[in-house]
Amino acid sequence: MIKEKRLAVVLTHPVQYYSILFQQLAKSCVLEVFYTAGKEASEIKYDKGFQKEFKWDIPLLDGYNHSFLQNKAVTPDHSAFFGVKNIDLISSLEHFSPNAILFFGWSYHSHLKAMRYFTGKIPVWFRGDSTLLDHQNWFKKSLRWFLLTWIYSHVDKAFYVGTANKAYFKRYGLKDDQLVYAPHAIDNERFGANHQIEASNLRAELGIKRTDILILFAGKFEPKKNPLLLLRAFLVLSQQNTHLLFVGNGYLEKQLKEESQNSTHSDRIHFLNFQNQSQMPIIYQMSDIFCLPSEGPNETWGLAINEAMAAGRSVIASNAVGCSTDLIRDNYNGFCFRSTDLFDLKQKLTLLTENFIYKKFGKRSKNIIADWNYNQQVLVILNELNQK
Repeated sequence: MIKEKRLAVVLTHPVQYYSILFQQLAKSCVLEVFYTAGKEASEIKYDKGFQKEFKWDIPLLDGYNHSFLQNKAVTPDHSAFFGVKNIDLISSLEHFSPNAILFFGWSYHSHLKAMRYFTGKIPVWFRGDSTLLDHQNWFKKSLRWFLLTWIYSHVDKAFYVGTANKAYFKRYGLKDDQLVYAPHAIDNERFGANHQIEASNLRAELGIKRTDILILFAGKFEPKKNPLLLLRAFLVLSQQNTHLLFVGNGYLEKQLKEESQNSTHSDRIHFLNFQNQSQMPIIYQMSDIFCLPSEGPNETWGLAINEAMAAGRSVIASNAVGCSTDLIRDNYNGFCFRSTDLFDLKQKLTLLTENFIYKKFGKRSKNIIADWNYNQQVLVILNELNQK
């Protein structure tokens, strides 16, 4: 019986996108999630990207067994290689005696050490969403190739999230029979639940009419997300019934607000501070078009696109966003534009706003994203586990 199979998961800290996956896996196998960054990483913390302290307001630890390992790093930091060091990760995994170990991320001292230790002893599985979309000079490319080829030589199976991620794994040595498709997912049901009353009320509070078109950016105000490009593209749009909303905080906030206030469209540009998870479905549903104008580096997938599509919104993303190939069908549910190309983004926004096609595009988005769900991830992971 599959229930007797044992799966260990190694992850730095609780993440809102993975908790439902763990809950569903725990129904069909013996699961233990080992959090390596320490319990402190699950509490209220300072986020460098948002430049503020917060804690997710949805439950991330319910419905599955988990352990917080003590992080002995001199400077604990789950965004740094030497920021995660555990003296008991390997012994804890051995004591659990799993049929396979699924690592989320290798770029931490403890994770890489455990991956190397268990190579040839227990199947080492890997989950990540990196791509080859960032441009690098030949020296960095060569150095990266040698490093990552060595790292992935310790992986038996990798669960790839989409087309660009699969190409990445193959570039660094993994073969087709080592790659298993497990599509990236978010809680489609939560983001698709009807919040139109709350959304309409929030639009009214911001002075946005029901018949106006609202373009949304939600995320960290940081260079790799490139919200300034979206602002500047909006400023050259000719439609007077179109509004732009920035939701979030971060390094570029001051510049975004200054450029907005100094423009002739300042009355149609709005800002809301960081909104927690329980509020985000309302934020998406108050908009008509969601835009992710990232230029990178390291803009791997872009799960905000999944969220916007689940909420039934039309979408625009740059070709530096990993999901753009898989989720955005040009002139069907949205558009993909050339990263950093102001004119191309302006043209795509014009197509959506001038012809009012964003409404039917949004319905198509919701249909497309229905297949990108946790059930698909669970099925393939359990299928692999059942073979051990």
